Amino acid sequence: MIFDTHAHYDDKSFAEDREEILRSLPENGIGNVVNVCASINSLERIIPMVEKYPHVWGAAGVHPDYAEEMTEETLSRIREVSGHKKILAIGEIGLDYYWHKEPENHLRQQEMFRAQMDIAREEGMPFMVHSRDAAEDTLVIVKEYMQKGGMAGGILHCYSASLEHAREYVKMGLYLGIGGVVTFTNGRKLKEVVREIPLSNLVLETDCPYLAPVPYRGKRNSSLYLPYVVQAIAALKGISEEEVISVTEENARKLLFA
Repeated sequence: MIFDTHAHYDDKSFAEDREEILRSLPENGIGNVVNVCASINSLERIIPMVEKYPHVWGAAGVHPDYAEEMTEETLSRIREVSGHKKILAIGEIGLDYYWHKEPENHLRQQEMFRAQMDIAREEGMPFMVHSRDAAEDTLVIVKEYMQKGGMAGGILHCYSASLEHAREYVKMGLYLGIGGVVTFTNGRKLKEVVREIPLSNLVLETDCPYLAPVPYRGKRNSSLYLPYVVQAIAALKGISEEEVISVTEENARKLLFA
C-alpha cells in the first residue's frame, strides 16, 4: 500500500472533513501517513491525532519559518513529544530563505536546524528536512551531521535541489521525498532527478494540503491523490506502478519503522 511520508492534516484547511479523509485512506490504498509538525503549535496537536488513527504516525519538529520564535522550551517540547511511541522522526526542520532574506535570520535558522539535528541524533530518530532557496547551506549542514556519525538517516522532503546534490544525498544513504511537483509541466528538474536516482532512495509524500498533483494542481492536496505521483514516477522510470508503490513503501518502513 502507498506510504505517505509527509502530510499536514492538522492544517486548518482540513477542519471540516479531516476525520472523513483520514478514516477513508486505508480503503483507498493508503496504508500509512506521517503527519509532520510545522509550527510550534502543531507540537500540541500531533499526539491526539496519532492516537486516534492506527495508520497515522507523527514527526516532531519546527519549520524554519518559525526559527526566531523558538526557545529552549520549544526544543525541550520537541524532545518530549518525540518520546511518544507513534512519533517516528524529527521534522520538519531545515532552512527556508525564500521568505527570509536577512542574514541574521539565516543564521538563526541554521542554529535551530542544528539544534533539532542534535535532537535527532540524541533520540536515535530519522530527520525530515525542508529546504527552499537554501540548497548549498542545507547540504553543508546535513553532510556535517552525517559525517559525524550517529544519525539514523533521513528524508530530503519535497526534494527540489539539483541532480548533483541528489547524488550527494544518496551517497549518504538518505532518501528523497517525491510529491506532486513531479507531475507539473515545469517540474523538469525533479523529473530528471527521479529518472536518474535509484528507486531504492525515493519515498512518496504529499505535503498536503500543499502541492496537489496534476490534474488537481492549485487545489487542496490529500493522500488520495498520490496515485497520480505513482503514475508519473512509473512513467519516468519505465516500470510498473505496483513496483513504485512496493519499493517506496519498503523504503519508508526501513527508515521509519527501524
